[in-house]
Amino acid sequence: MVQDLRAVNEATVLDTPISKLSSCSDAFTIRAMMKNSFVRGPPASGAFKERVVKSKMFSKFYDRGDFPIAVKHDRTGNKISWKVAIEQLDYMYYLPLFFDGLCETKHPYEFLAHQGASDMLEHGGPQILPAIPLLILPIKNALSTRNRKVLRNTLKLLQQLVVSFDRAGEEVTPFFNHILPILNQFKNLNVNTGDGIVYSQQKRENIGDLIHETLEAFERHGGKYAYANIKFIVPTYESCL
Repeated sequence: MVQDLRAVNEATVLDTPISKLSSCSDAFTIRAMMKNSFVRGPPASGAFKERVVKSKMFSKFYDRGDFPIAVKHDRTGNKISWKVAIEQLDYMYYLPLFFDGLCETKHPYEFLAHQGASDMLEHGGPQILPAIPLLILPIKNALSTRNRKVLRNTLKLLQQLVVSFDRAGEEVTPFFNHILPILNQFKNLNVNTGDGIVYSQQKRENIGDLIHETLEAFERHGGKYAYANIKFIVPTYESCL
């Protein structure tokens, strides 16, 4: 008879909504060990939560008129109108500023920073190599925002950076410990739609796929020690060579 009453009481507790339980307590406390008490789960770590952007250097410099660029409106979309030849720019000064603007999320700063950095990488040639160490901190700051659009733009520029000039990928390899931890965190961020069609693959908007492409580009162009350095920070990565 006593066992039947205990079984009924336990069933009643299990069926009772959490809000109606006698007490709600934190874990590892005396109240948590009391009968009919509900223990709260651990709080969210916030590993994928977007961070507040601290750097506003690019927008400040652009509003002040320090960049020789302007937005050109065309029927095919917005473009950048350069007021000087890109090859004549001081890459040690301008290229880190454009990469610093990758944290921007407002128009036109976001477009100008991404497109300006892409144009400079396309026409930079040997001027890119000495500027690479100055790009690591802006790249790390952009990845640390965890903003999905900022991540996509930064990953695309990283792929362009390692193929922009000979040995550019090898110059990036010593700085993997600043770049790869965030990539390791988001590498499984894919959209699972079963047998549905994912149109973001055609537009290259899937972050998981972009990270995989970026890691492969690092391995191909990062020299003979690139794979070992990638594997140390991203243990689940498999060689593409």
